[in-house]
Amino acid sequence: ALKSDAELAQLIDDWERRLSPLVASIDNMIPSAELFTLIEARLNKAQISAQYSTTTIPGELLVLRQKVARWRAAAIATATLAAGLTGFILLRGPTALPQPQQFVAVFQQDDQQPVFLMAVNLETRQLLVRPISAEGHPGKTYQLWIKSDKIGPAPQSLGLVSSTTQPTQKQLTNYDPAILQTATFGISLEPEGGSPTGLPTGPAIHGKLYPSSI
Repeated sequence: ALKSDAELAQLIDDWERRLSPLVASIDNMIPSAELFTLIEARLNKAQISAQYSTTTIPGELLVLRQKVARWRAAAIATATLAAGLTGFILLRGPTALPQPQQFVAVFQQDDQQPVFLMAVNLETRQLLVRPISAEGHPGKTYQLWIKSDKIGPAPQSLGLVSSTTQPTQKQLTNYDPAILQTATFGISLEPEGGSPTGLPTGPAIHGKLYPSSI
């Protein structure tokens, strides 16, 4: 359906963008071995039901009903995903709930999938950067930067960032929460070990902090 229905693809992409900040606040999980089998079984059952319920409908109405059914299935799927993510966060306990001091930033190029997600707790000034679609480059490393007129004209390094599945954690005790909330963050691709000049030398992607509550 994603290959043939542009509206459906756009709908799913919009929901992925709305829900992507939640990824920074939850741990990775491995789906059960039965999950995809159950999904296929439900899809097959829905298709069979649709065939029997539409065999006597004229051509124009048949097309309309099929499109309505497709949109209804997409709406149910996105609602189920949102409810599932919310329930999972609630089950993890109060520490996982979005707090007023919790902010996130998305690092992505144009309309592509996010490369990194970053979460910052302004109360504890703890920072976590999680790679999403970042690719490793031989002899290169990713480096995190902060830029604010309140700390000077040049960006300051916050250290190196891993491109593997493991998130990078840092403590930002040297920065006032008010500066962190309004600063621009960047991640650049640098020579192994970090920038030799103390400033970004390679291509960079940028992000700003937004409250994690949706």
